[in-house]
Amino acid sequence: MVSKAEKIFIVGPSWVGDMVMAQSLFKVLCQRYPNCEIHVLAPDWSRPVLERMPEVAATIVMPVGHGSLQLKRRYRLGKQLREEGYSQAYVLPNSLKSALIPAFAEIPKRVGWRGEYRYGLLNDIRLLNKKTYPLMVERFVALALPVGQPLPAIPNPQLRADGDNQQQLIERHRLDLAQPVLSLCPGAEFGPAKRWPSRHYAALADMAAAEGMQIWLFGSAKDRAVTDEIVTLMASKSSANIVNMAGETALGDSVDLLALSNAVVSNDSGLMHIAAAVSVPLVSVYGSTSPEFTPPLSDAVAVIASDISCRPCFKRECPLTHMDCLNKLEPATVFAGLQRLLANEEPA
Repeated sequence: MVSKAEKIFIVGPSWVGDMVMAQSLFKVLCQRYPNCEIHVLAPDWSRPVLERMPEVAATIVMPVGHGSLQLKRRYRLGKQLREEGYSQAYVLPNSLKSALIPAFAEIPKRVGWRGEYRYGLLNDIRLLNKKTYPLMVERFVALALPVGQPLPAIPNPQLRADGDNQQQLIERHRLDLAQPVLSLCPGAEFGPAKRWPSRHYAALADMAAAEGMQIWLFGSAKDRAVTDEIVTLMASKSSANIVNMAGETALGDSVDLLALSNAVVSNDSGLMHIAAAVSVPLVSVYGSTSPEFTPPLSDAVAVIASDISCRPCFKRECPLTHMDCLNKLEPATVFAGLQRLLANEEPA
């Protein structure tokens, strides 16, 4: 243990779910280095998520777009960051370019997996054994430990909802919390092979509405066509119980509204990880991907997936074109998982 507080620089991931899972690393770093100060370099979209992590003292907006090199801009930022006096850096992406800024900042200890052969940029470079660390969150947390040290009990991400923003959102969207809320997150940025069909979500919503629940729909503007289709496919008698907020809420708003839900059903997506991190009962529907790599990190989760032989394929689009891993996953199966999860939440 060092005698002075550590000032730690993190190069964060580019995906919503990965950024949420990175909080487990931040928590372990705070356990190892009490009173440490963690700064995260991240895309601007992730600022609302990082602001809801008490372990993060500051967010530094990445000035370069995902996939772009722009070496001069990276050098200028690295040079500016030398004044911060960081003692160590952790680089979570595996690309070569993601390791440039900590090297330009001359941070004494720079830790990361070997990735794209980043010798010279990282000076504590690790060789990943995927069998030892099958989960992404394990790979993040392992970087905080000496090589070969067993992993501790990994703390789940815990996002802190903004109560003031919650109240503003309730008023803006005219939400009524007197009726139990089932939130649905039917989008998936990765691709259609992760999206449970709209007709199945509509059928599930009808089942929940028949049980007295109201339905909130979430997603980005790109997901609005999907949520509109779900509303269209739902039975007319359920229409009074629907609030379609896709494209009308920022990412931070989604964090705060999902925290108000009684339950969430989601594809494998960034919003799935957010729902897990606000400790709401969550049913996760998996298609082409697998919970054996990026599961939702919560104690109140039901994972639903088919046992079809061709999954998981980890493809954006179904290579066999039939999408049976999702098409044949019936709404009744998901609803039964939701009911079991909620029954376990009820006090004895």
